[in-house]
Amino acid sequence: MKLLRFSPLLMGVLLLGACVSMPKGPSVMVLPGTGKSFDQFRYDDVECRQFADVQIGGTSPSDIAADSAAKSAVVGTAIGAAAGAALGGRSGAAAGAGGGLLVGSAAGAGAGETSAYGLQRRYDYAYIQCMYAKGHKVPVSGRLTSSSQPGPSYVPPPPPPPPPSR
Repeated sequence: MKLLRFSPLLMGVLLLGACVSMPKGPSVMVLPGTGKSFDQFRYDDVECRQFADVQIGGTSPSDIAADSAAKSAVVGTAIGAAAGAALGGRSGAAAGAGGGLLVGSAAGAGAGETSAYGLQRRYDYAYIQCMYAKGHKVPVSGRLTSSSQPGPSYVPPPPPPPPPSR
């Protein structure tokens, strides 16, 4: 029986690709607008997903995350191999490449996740704008912006009268 050997780089990229999982679509809730049928909502949903996709350049957050992770793994392996070769010769290069792959993969996973989050947020904003423009209900912040307090309104007392003139 023959065992397959994978390079450390390939293994790192495969493992990181398995970890990154971003949705391909909006991550916000939108409800059908008043007087809108569910069929109209579904039609608008498809159109707004396409609009949002165009706004982010047609790439999905998971594509961005995987690309960033793979690039960081390659760079980390190359830097680790160079540093290992400079410090320990041939055996140091192999150890350095392995260490560089681990460090580069970890950094790439973090950078990929950050990139994917930003892209997902931009997608969601474009999707919400489109659905709102079509008359659907979109999420809003739950905080009140008014500073008025419930109850009777407060009227400050009038200013004191001027002093008597002599």
